[in-house]
Amino acid sequence: MSAVREKGPAGAGTDTGEPRVISGLVLRTGPGGLSVRVQGRVLVVTAAMLVALVAVALVTLTTGDFELSVGEVLRAVLGHGSGGADFIVNTLRMPRLLTAMCVGAALAVSGAVLQSLTGNSLGSPDIIGFTNGSAVGALLVIIVLHGSMTQIAVGALIGGLATAAAMYLLMLGRGLQGFRLVVVGIGVSALLLAVNSYLITRATWQEALEAQAWLIGSLTNRGWQQANTIGIAVLVLLPPAFFLARRLSMVEMGDVTAMALGVDVARTRALLLVISVALAAFATAVTGPIWFIALAAPQLARRLTRASGPALVPAALMGALLLAASDLLAQRLFAPSLLPVGTATGTIGGLYLIWLLITESRKSRA
Repeated sequence: MSAVREKGPAGAGTDTGEPRVISGLVLRTGPGGLSVRVQGRVLVVTAAMLVALVAVALVTLTTGDFELSVGEVLRAVLGHGSGGADFIVNTLRMPRLLTAMCVGAALAVSGAVLQSLTGNSLGSPDIIGFTNGSAVGALLVIIVLHGSMTQIAVGALIGGLATAAAMYLLMLGRGLQGFRLVVVGIGVSALLLAVNSYLITRATWQEALEAQAWLIGSLTNRGWQQANTIGIAVLVLLPPAFFLARRLSMVEMGDVTAMALGVDVARTRALLLVISVALAAFATAVTGPIWFIALAAPQLARRLTRASGPALVPAALMGALLLAASDLLAQRLFAPSLLPVGTATGTIGGLYLIWLLITESRKSRA
């Protein structure tokens, strides 16, 4: 394997109007072999987020009403812990933690893909309407079919894909432009929110309470069934998203440039859109709508790494870190009352959205 330092040519303009210069360390396995560009800052930031995520995980598993040492947690994970420690770690805390990490990663990658495809910082499944579409599908299964976790996940996936298909038909022949997609998506999201409210009014009192609790977005009482569902979805959907990340960065340069570089733009967009919708749908099915992780995590990751491309791996780690940390704070700061993590992320994300809109408005005036 050889290492070569490379500074590529300036690409097409980004949303800031500045030329993009791609630099970093290129690793090659040999003539005609695999070539991978490694950016030093991306590696450092990614490693720091991974360390922070491990720290949050350890604090989550060791603190609470029953405090445990790191050794007790490790023994419980390996199956050699005491009965009490084993129950607390493997039944109560571990599945909730893994669900938070996987849901956060799924939402962040979903948002990163949409923001890259649209070239708009507001391109996010919860802003555009994919999350509400998934919620409609899941609520139909919960209220009408009284389905299992697997059926709820399938219903959420169908709802999300149906929303994407409807938006495609609304924009047919006009192109996937960021501003138009966001505006249409906001309208579709409002309609779907009204459908969700109608479904709740048609439910029984008990079903309405369960559905309303689910719509808030929560990790409470999430067990291995939910953790396994989102875990399998992440294992299946994230690898192809990471594999297509290089093509996605070329698509960011513009259709003409991407096609000149040999990228099938239409096929790449379609595949990535399906992956993005599926990730948001499965995350919504497991926890209910968790707001603003998909909006904020990719942008924070990209600002920290200063990556030239979509930076899907750092975005996934940032999403996992944000949701796991938010859930930890919700558990510890508001105990013994149970604050749904969706409320916490919604509050913080709302402030972030206000700041983002003000910043974008200043850029447009400049």
